[in-house]
Formats: sequence, C-alpha cells, structure tokens
Amino acid sequence: MEAPSSSQLKAETPASQKKSSKQSFIPSELARSSNLLKIQQRKAQVRAYPRVKKLEKIGVYSSCKEEGCKCSGWKNPNIAHAAGQADTSLTQQVQTVTLDCKCRSCSHTLQAHVSRFGDSGDDEINRLLGLVVDVENLFQCVQKEEDGDTKQVYFYLFRLLRKCIIQMNKPVIEGPLGAPPFSQPNISKGIKNFIIYKFGHLPQKELQIMHDLARVFLSFLNQETLETPGARKIRTPDEDQQDYKMNYTRWLCYCRVPKFCDSFACHDTTEVFGRFLLRSVFPTIRRNVLESFRSEKHHMLAEKRTLVLSYFPKFLSMLEEELYSSNSPIWDVDFSQMPAHMPLPSPRSNDSNDPFITSPGTPGSLFALTSPAGGVLDPRYFTTPRSSLFSDDSRGEKRKLSDLLLQATPPTGEDDGSKRQRSALTEFPVEVINEVVATVTDPEQMLGPEPNLLSPQAARDETARQEERRGIIEFHVIANNIETGNSSSRQTLIWLVELQNVFSHQLPRMPREYITRLVFDPKHRTLALVKEGRVIGGVCFRMFPTQKFTEIVFCAVTSNEQVKGYGTHLMNHLKEYHIKQGVYHFLTYADEYAIGYFKKQGFSKEIKIERSAYVGYIKEYEGATLMGCKLNPRIPYTEFSNIIRKQKEIIRKLIERKQQQVCKVYPGLTCFKDGVRQIPIESIPGIRETGWKPPKEREKKDAKDTAESLYPTLKLLVQCMRSHSSAWPFLEPVKKSEVPTYYDVIKSPMDLRTINEKLKSKSYTNRKIFIADMQKIFDNCREYNTPETEYCKCANTMEKYFYNKCREHQLIEK
Repeated sequence: MEAPSSSQLKAETPASQKKSSKQSFIPSELARSSNLLKIQQRKAQVRAYPRVKKLEKIGVYSSCKEEGCKCSGWKNPNIAHAAGQADTSLTQQVQTVTLDCKCRSCSHTLQAHVSRFGDSGDDEINRLLGLVVDVENLFQCVQKEEDGDTKQVYFYLFRLLRKCIIQMNKPVIEGPLGAPPFSQPNISKGIKNFIIYKFGHLPQKELQIMHDLARVFLSFLNQETLETPGARKIRTPDEDQQDYKMNYTRWLCYCRVPKFCDSFACHDTTEVFGRFLLRSVFPTIRRNVLESFRSEKHHMLAEKRTLVLSYFPKFLSMLEEELYSSNSPIWDVDFSQMPAHMPLPSPRSNDSNDPFITSPGTPGSLFALTSPAGGVLDPRYFTTPRSSLFSDDSRGEKRKLSDLLLQATPPTGEDDGSKRQRSALTEFPVEVINEVVATVTDPEQMLGPEPNLLSPQAARDETARQEERRGIIEFHVIANNIETGNSSSRQTLIWLVELQNVFSHQLPRMPREYITRLVFDPKHRTLALVKEGRVIGGVCFRMFPTQKFTEIVFCAVTSNEQVKGYGTHLMNHLKEYHIKQGVYHFLTYADEYAIGYFKKQGFSKEIKIERSAYVGYIKEYEGATLMGCKLNPRIPYTEFSNIIRKQKEIIRKLIERKQQQVCKVYPGLTCFKDGVRQIPIESIPGIRETGWKPPKEREKKDAKDTAESLYPTLKLLVQCMRSHSSAWPFLEPVKKSEVPTYYDVIKSPMDLRTINEKLKSKSYTNRKIFIADMQKIFDNCREYNTPETEYCKCANTMEKYFYNKCREHQLIEK
C-alpha cells in the first residue's frame, strides 16, 4: 500500500466530507466508548432518513449511469444555497430532495445516479448507509493521521469501502495480510495454558484469582493501542521491523478499525495473534498496565488494590519467563494438562480400595512468594493462608495480619509468649505494617543481593522447591488397583516397580517380598517423587480415615539424590495431601537411623492421638520407636520455610522502623584498648534499656507472672499514677471533639482509664505488657506535642515517676 497523495484524496472525496473534515478530530481516539456511541447515533440518524434522502446519501458515491457521463457521484445542487443560510433546518433540506433533482456537477437527475439501488430493500439500503458513515470516518482518519504507515492502512480501507458501496457487496480484506487467526495457539489460549501449567495445582479459590488476573491482562491487551512501526524503529533501530509492521497492519485492519467501522468483522487482539506479537509488545504492555494500576490505586477497592499490586507484578514476571523460554510447553498447539488441583476421592473406609492418581505437579506458584505475607493485607477480604489455600470455605476463618505473622499455632492452648508477641506487633499502625509487607513481598522494592540456593539462609527444601517450579521433579500419589477390577495404567505400574526397587535398596533390612506386598497392596498408597521420568524416592502409607490417622510404612530417597532437600519436600507434600483429606495425624515406627529425619519433619515420641485409636491398626516393628506428628491445617507446609523467612524479614523491618523512632546513643566501650578480650553482655551500656534480660532471669520472671499475681502490684501502681499532680492530661482518652487531629497522628492511643479497665479485666498476664501500655502514654504525648509544651513536661515527669515506682516494686531492675 502506498500513502495517498493530496490529489488522490481530493479526487475521491465528496463535498460533504471535505466540509466535515474541518472539525477537531484525533483518529486514535475513535475507538473510545464515547466516540463509538456517537458513531452508532449517527448511523441511527441516517437510517431514519426518508428513502429518497437515503438514496441521495448513497448516490454521493455512485457514478452517473447516463451514456457518456463521467460524473463520479451525486452532488446536491441545494447544498451551496442551504449552507449560506444559518437558520435552514435539516428538515427543510431533506424536503427539497427528490429523484428528479439534478446533479450540480453533471446536471443529470438523482435517479440516474441511484438507479441500481432502486430495487433494494430497506435492510440493504440501511447496510449501505452504515458503509457510508464508515467511509466518512475513515476519510477523517486519512486526513488527520500523522503516521505514514497508519495513514496507508486507513486509505486502503477507505477505498475498499467505497468500492463495496458501488458494487453493493460486503467488504473483504484481501492481499498478503492473510485471514485471522494468524498464529496458533493464540494469546488467549497461551495464557489459559499458562494458568493450568503454573497454577493448576492450586485449590479452586486461588485458581480463580489467577483466572481473574489473566482476564485483566487479556482485557488490557485487547484495549491497548499498539506502537506504530515508525516509533518502534526509533526506539529499537537494530531490530528487523518487517514482521512487526505486518502484524501492526493486521491489527489495524482486523482489531482496531472494526471497532469504529462495524462494516468490518471485529476480532480481539488476543484471539487472532500469538506468541510473536505478545513478545513484541510485552515490555510496553507490562509497563503501561502497572503504571495504570498504580496511578489508580487510590480509587480502587481495597480487595482489588491488594490483588493487583501484590499479585500482578509477580504474575507478569512468571508469564514473561514462559514467553521468552525456548522450551515452554504452554505455546505447544497440542498442549493438554489437567489441573493438578482436581479433587481426589476421599477414602470411605479403612479398607477402601479406590485407587487414585494425581496429575503431575505443575511447577511454580505465585502464592509461594506472595500469599504468606502479601495476601492478607485486609482482614475483611482475605482468609489465612491455610484456610484460603487448602480448606473448604466453611472452615475458613478471617484473621488479622498480626495473627498471621506471629501466630504459628491454633488459637487454642496458646501460651503467654505468643500473646506477648502479638501485643508487641499491635504497637505498629496497620498502615506501617502493610507498607512493610508490601516492600518485603515486592522483589523490585527489596535491595541487596539476589537470594540463591547457596545462601546460608536458604531452607533445606529450597532446592527441591525450585526444581518443582521448573518442572524437573514431580509428585504423584499412586496406588495399585488390580484387585478393583480396573487395570492400572502402564505408567503407574512402572512407577510402583521403581518404588519397590528404591525401598529395597535403601531399606536393606526389610525383606524384599514384604516391601513388594505392601507397595502393591491396593489399601496402601505411595507418594512418588519422579525426576525426569524416573522415580527417585517416595513415601508408602496407609490411611485410616475413621481413626483419623495415617501410618507411614516406608520412606526413602535413593542415595545419589539425598542431601538435596527432597526428603523434606516429599514429606511436606504428603502433609498437604492429608490436610486436604481431613486426616491430621501421622504415625510411624522409626529405626535408629530414621529417628533424626523424622524429628526434622516435626515428628516426636509424644503421640498426640489416643492409644485406642491406633492399637490394632498400625504395624509394629521390633527395635523401632513409635513416633507421631500432628498436622496444623493452617500451615501450607510446602511453602512453610518461605513463610518463616518472610515473617523474619517483616519483623526485622518493623524493628528498624522502631529503632528510627527511638534513638539513644551511648559512648563506645574503651575497655578493649586496655587488653580486655571480652565482657559480659549485661555490662554493655544501654543493653537493659532495650528490654534485654539474661536468659535464665527472663525465664524465671516470665514463669512467675500471672494475671492474679500481678494484679495487686499493678493496681497500686495505677492508683499512684492517677493521683500524681502531673497526671491530669492522661487520666481520660483524648476527646476528638476537643482535639480533631489527634487520632490522625496517634494510631495507637492509650490513657490511664483504659489501663485501669484492662487491669480490672485481668488482661495483664505479663509485666511487659503493662509497662508497654504505660510507656505508650508518654510516647504518644511526645509525638503529638512539641517539647516545650506543658503536656510534654507532664509526660517526662510522669515517666520518671513511673519507672521509679516500678523499681520500687521490683517490676524492673534497679
């Protein structure tokens, strides 16, 4: 296609279009919804014309049929006269047109120009009028478009529609562009494959979130305006632009222009293009979509903001990896992989013979990096990681962020230590906590070296976890179903034989026949660890659902694959599988060589299940030790080490924030200059002010503290504080009506009346909680007021008085 010259454009332009082209117009904005509505209103308007007026509108593009006449289109003789009268209405102009009116150019009648349309029905005439409006819009695009490549496309489509009006046929784009779809699989199919491949193993709720993110990305891509070839050439001069230019032309013809010219069939970008175009535009799309969301984050609902800003960057990073990977399976035409999260049949009885096989473990998990911390920013919308990821909705329990970060055990039976931890965290405003969580979970915000598997902080199972994400290893729950009347798959039988060999080599003291009998017993199942198609380890177990426990029979990893974290990751997968099945107790007999491994996996000699529940069910072994493990349904075990690492990082960041607020400098130690090699920790200046206590002393005091034992002392302290002459600013909570901005600054207020009420309700089970609340009064006062005010002076006086009283009553060290 060649760019239209001014003479070409002038020759092919009806007078009505020349006049309308003077209006303000931006071609790239025609696809906006407001402009699309105007176009539809315009088409409805012309289709409501009387038939003669409709024929006049079409006749503008129809040549005269009188013999020897070369007139290319009807020109209304009344246009010039009507244009000179500002008060002439459209109705008056319509009434002056008849089939006998003569053309201003050739003096032949309108009938001579539209004779071919005389026998056409109303539907056909209305269709042609739609083409006329589209021609007018394309003419505007040709006139106003500044980019040469885009102008060529507009002009080609403009001439095509004019030709279709004359020939009364439907527009068909011909030539080297080809017909859609231009690539298989298309972008939409590739993204769906990506969701299945990367997130198919997630439960339905989390899988739905991934589908929502995918829909957001596809919708944005369908609405995006692609970069022109000329602009792209300037930005990337070293790239070959021919393929991109072809795709850009296709995009204009089949995706963009049909949005405002519905005479053409309209296609979504994601349905007709594939991997090549997505590669070309992905960096730009990624930047634009993230900038768009960040600029609008303050106008989003909290739920959507969390979803987009926490999950979307990592989602795009994982998609980019698959997009540029040379061996990614998601772009295979014959890709087919069932989601690995498909529910497995639960055993109905102890002797259930129902065999089952899970789909291959899909590599990668967005929630592995974001859910432990980033996924629970707003307790109104998100549940706990375990409840959300692995439990039914009926068992989901909404929790606060502080509970998620610091509570590693169920609420029942928690000790004072966990209460103290949560109380410490509540000292921070929720905005600060959310900001820290967002920083820790966003790789772009974290500074320092990239984490790697050689890092001393890397977890035992990190290598295995990374290999699973890359698809190097897979986990399958398999069983022999030969006795159920259904034949096992060939692959299952091969894996069972390989498992038998692994157990036999790694457990030499177990008779081979005994191993064979249990591995192939339909009542036993095995979690197989498969690496590159070959079994390298597994756990053989038998589930007793009515007794609420599972017996682990064999557990082994082949010798040349040990010390890589496979054993830990294998057991974690087994735990997650049993949580889905609602079985929370493991029992096993471990010999002297296996006790260490099972201890690392959370097993102990203290059995948490009633003896009557397992006696007569579990197989006993001479010389072995019975060990048990109780599963916590709130813990996502395969990602537990990642969660702990992020929790530690979050706490460390919060401590840094606190240190910035409270800064006190002591002179450096000089004793080392005199030859002293070491000193006791307690002799370091200021160490005790940080709250540090010698371990034995801390344990001793914590063991003594109870709500009842502390109550008399704390009650006396509160009475002394309330009766002090400088206590008047702190007796009652600050009234918002008197100090409107107070609660905008102070997010965690405290006063003596509140402390007294907490004391009466026996809330102070530890002296540190009481001291922290009292200290909060003084800190809040100094934060809101300037140092020279009377309030700050009262706070300083009361603080000194309080700590003197604490020493007097031996609540703190003297």
